[in-house]
Amino acid sequence: MSPSGDIAAQQSQLIVVSTLLMLLIVVPVLALTVWFAWRYRKGNTKATYTPDWDHSTQLELVIWGAPLLIIIALGLITWISTHKLDPYRPLDRLDAQRPIAAGTKPLIVQVVALDWKWLFIYPEQGIATINELVAPIDVPVRFQITASTVMNSFYVPALAGQIYAMPGMQTTLNAVINKVGQYEGFSANYSGAGFSGMRFKFHGRTAAQFEQWVAQTKAGGGALDRAGYLVLEQPSERDPVRRYGTVAADLYDAIVNRCVDLNAVCIKDMMADDKARATDTHAHSANLAAPRAGQVVARLANSTASAEVCVTPLNSRKAQNARPY
Repeated sequence: MSPSGDIAAQQSQLIVVSTLLMLLIVVPVLALTVWFAWRYRKGNTKATYTPDWDHSTQLELVIWGAPLLIIIALGLITWISTHKLDPYRPLDRLDAQRPIAAGTKPLIVQVVALDWKWLFIYPEQGIATINELVAPIDVPVRFQITASTVMNSFYVPALAGQIYAMPGMQTTLNAVINKVGQYEGFSANYSGAGFSGMRFKFHGRTAAQFEQWVAQTKAGGGALDRAGYLVLEQPSERDPVRRYGTVAADLYDAIVNRCVDLNAVCIKDMMADDKARATDTHAHSANLAAPRAGQVVARLANSTASAEVCVTPLNSRKAQNARPY
């Protein structure tokens, strides 16, 4: 409820509007509960006693009409916001007053949930960090999110809603940070013993500050390759911030396909092999079916030419009692 990014701001407004709409029903009901208890208390002779009353059209319209209108309004808001705030949908504005210029390229950040730390890879900058996320303000950011072993949830409340991180899969979040500052990021999905310490700092910086940070990270040295990642993914708790000046270009793809170890078979290769085998099997079956069909037709033709066809009389008892299958 304290947003610093446009997506979080829209989500905050959605919560407020939805709550106010529901309070339009909740507040009158609670108020009427107290009023009825007071008005029809024992000893109050001013209240009208009507034991035979059982219906009021006006009251029925209010009781059913008001909630129905609220539900329609909430349904409309939900439909619009579900599509507008789809995390996979590319951003079309920086905030309510500033649209994104055509052709603007988002910053790509690849997020990997490890046990129990966060790995952030900047493929275009060629750097990576542990438990430190930095992005320039007023620049669209596209997060590509996965996990190493178990399911986690990537969440920076000031930026946008939580998005699940799952091994062997990639989820996406498009967001933008509008204010310079330091924000809290963490996993919102329990993932084992080190879950409580699985936190990181998200820094919103100006474009110049971001470029300076990238240059410092590159100058700091350190390389993250496949062998280094296999060591890094081992479970550890409350890891300090680490930076890598270079990162293997194919590392993230190998993480998603679970084949960082060169002896492992990539998921995408397994799927391609399965598809190729299925295609070959289908083609082979079709090739076998064609001559067999021709043989059956030929046999039928030969049998018809050389033998009489027996026909059971329709009036036979067997034909009458026969059941169609």
